[in-house]
Amino acid sequence: MDKESFIISQFKNRFIGDDGAVVGKWVYSKDLFAEGSHFKREWLELYDIAQKAMIVNISDAVAMNARPKYALLGVGVPKDFTYDMIEELSSGFKKTAKDYGVQIIGGDTISSDKLFISVTIISKKRKHTLTRFGLQKGDLLAYTGKLGASKKELEILLKGGSVSRNSRFAKPTLRTQFIKKAAKYLRCGLDISDGLSKDLSRLCAISSLGIRFLLPVGSHELCSGEEYEMLVAFAPQNRDKILEISKKSETPLVIFGEAVEGRYESECAEHHFSKETNE
Repeated sequence: MDKESFIISQFKNRFIGDDGAVVGKWVYSKDLFAEGSHFKREWLELYDIAQKAMIVNISDAVAMNARPKYALLGVGVPKDFTYDMIEELSSGFKKTAKDYGVQIIGGDTISSDKLFISVTIISKKRKHTLTRFGLQKGDLLAYTGKLGASKKELEILLKGGSVSRNSRFAKPTLRTQFIKKAAKYLRCGLDISDGLSKDLSRLCAISSLGIRFLLPVGSHELCSGEEYEMLVAFAPQNRDKILEISKKSETPLVIFGEAVEGRYESECAEHHFSKETNE
């Protein structure tokens, strides 16, 4: 058991185990975004760091087909930050929250050696909640968009290069409209935050199933984290409806596998970031 799984096991209850916790009519989710683990400050402008921190958290709400409404922010502010720098960071939070219909309602700040961001998103539950549970033998597995760009861009950054402010690594695209329309036809799903292979292993493990790949999927697609595309599963009889929705919502969809008896283990490193980013 890896350390993340061990920590989760210490608090196991019926609310834990999905992209968010469903409590009554609300869905609660939280992710951390930390300098040295998720980014280096020289890679992105402060506005872009705040923007990505909000997007990756809102992604959990989208992944469960919930409507994000409120956010709580926790920020560790480096001692060398000026008021202008804090204002730029705040602008990124506010603009991104506004773009997704989210109101920032509070939080906390502390002085820190590195920039550290914690975001809690409070979302309104929709009629059809999408969870990680329920995969069945014979279901088709698919992912949205095109995978691999985030890993390639990370490799460029680690080598001292730069990426566009609108690149996948800096500004992920969320598939809100596709999930909203398709949720009632989907069996289960989650966002691809740790790489297709790792998140696929989670989906399969929950239902004690394996996968038969229907087309070749390379290591760049399997092991690229921070994509924030969607991994979904659905019954074969819903294939045409799902494809129709993907076309109408202008969401590329790749049907790559079928759920079968057995098990599937991730073939990628546990964490997609280089050790260099953790030093």
